[in-house]
Amino acid sequence: MIPTIHKVTTKKELKKFARFNYELYKGNPYSVPDLYSDIMKTFRRDKNPAYEFCESEFFLAYHDGKIVGRVAAIINHRANTTWNKRAVRFGWIDFIDDLDVSRALLDAVEQWGREHGMTTMEGPLGFTDMDAEGMLIEGFEELSTMATIYNYPYYPHHLEQLGLTKMADWIEMQLKVPERLPEQYEKIARIVKERLKLHVRKFKSVKEIRRTGLGYKIFDLVNEAYKPLFGYSEMTKGQIDQYIKEYLPILDLEMVTLVENEQNELVGVGISMASLSTALQRAKGKLWPFGWWHLLKALFIKRPPILDLLLIAIKPEYQGKGVNAIMFADLIPIYIAKGFEWGETNPELEVNEKIQSQWQYLESRVHKRRRCYAKEIK
Repeated sequence: MIPTIHKVTTKKELKKFARFNYELYKGNPYSVPDLYSDIMKTFRRDKNPAYEFCESEFFLAYHDGKIVGRVAAIINHRANTTWNKRAVRFGWIDFIDDLDVSRALLDAVEQWGREHGMTTMEGPLGFTDMDAEGMLIEGFEELSTMATIYNYPYYPHHLEQLGLTKMADWIEMQLKVPERLPEQYEKIARIVKERLKLHVRKFKSVKEIRRTGLGYKIFDLVNEAYKPLFGYSEMTKGQIDQYIKEYLPILDLEMVTLVENEQNELVGVGISMASLSTALQRAKGKLWPFGWWHLLKALFIKRPPILDLLLIAIKPEYQGKGVNAIMFADLIPIYIAKGFEWGETNPELEVNEKIQSQWQYLESRVHKRRRCYAKEIK
C-alpha cells in the first residue's frame, strides 16, 4: 500500500488528526484515550504555551480516501539549545500494520527536519517532557495510564525495520501498597527530619496554594530537579500558569506532599492521584455528555484500586539524603486509608538507579518498558 501524505492545514483536519487513534484503538482493553479537549489544546498554537519555543507540522497518511496513519513533527528549540543538538522530534505517531505507511510518515518528518536544518530524528517525543513520550516495547497486555502512550506490538518492529535504533529506555513499575507503613521508611524519615531539620507541609485547598505562590515553587523545583534528565527542557511561566490552572484543581490534596527545610524553603514534592485510566476508557475521551461523571467518580467518589505516582522531585543538593522517605512516610498511610492496592510509577529512565532504589522497601515489578528511537538525517 502506497499512501498519500497530507500536511494538516485546517482545524477540521487537525480534529481528524486528533481522533485517528480513537478509531485505531477502539475496543482495545489496554489503551487509554486522551481527553479530546486536552489534546486539541496541545496541538493548537494559540492554546499550547510550548509554542513559545517549539514549532511543528502535522501529517496524515491517506489510502483510498481513508486515514491510515498520523505523525507530528516537532522542533523544540529550547531542548536543542540545552543539549547542543539539531533534532526533529516525531510524536503522536500511529499507523496501521503496513510498513509503507510507517515509512511514509517518518520520511515526512525526516524531510521536514532536513528543510529546517536538523541532523537527527528522534521519538516518540512530545513538545516537552510534560507530554507522553516513548514507544511501548514491553507490557502490551498491561493497562496504560493517562500520562503514557499505548501502541500495538507491531510499532517497534516497523521502526527497527526502518533503521531507527535505541536512544533511551524508560521503565514503569507497579508497586504494592503495603498493609502498614514499612519500618524502614518510618525510621529513615525520622532520622532525616531531625538531621536536616525538615518538615512536611500539606494544603487544604487549591486557593491556599495559589495564595502562597507555592504552585510556582513546585514547578520551579521540578525544573531544577529534572534539568539533567534526558532531553528535558525547562517549563516556561506560560506552561506553569497552564498547569496550575488546569491540573491543580483536580488533585486530592491529601495525596500531595511537600517537604520544606528550616527556612520553609521547598526541597521536595510528591504528587499522586487516583488512576483515571478506566474512567477515561468509559468516557471514550470525551467530557460530554457523561464523561465528566466517570472522571469525577474516580477522583472523589468511588476510587479505583490503582493510584498514579505522577511525579517526585527533590532539590539537587538534597537528593540521595532520604527526603523521599519523608514523603512516603506521609503518603503511604493515606494510600492505605483510601483503599488503594497498587501504585503505578510514571516512566523512569532505566539508567536512573537513584530513582528506582527508592522503591526498595515495597513489593514491586517492572511491567512496562518504552523506548525513544533515533536516526541520523542524511
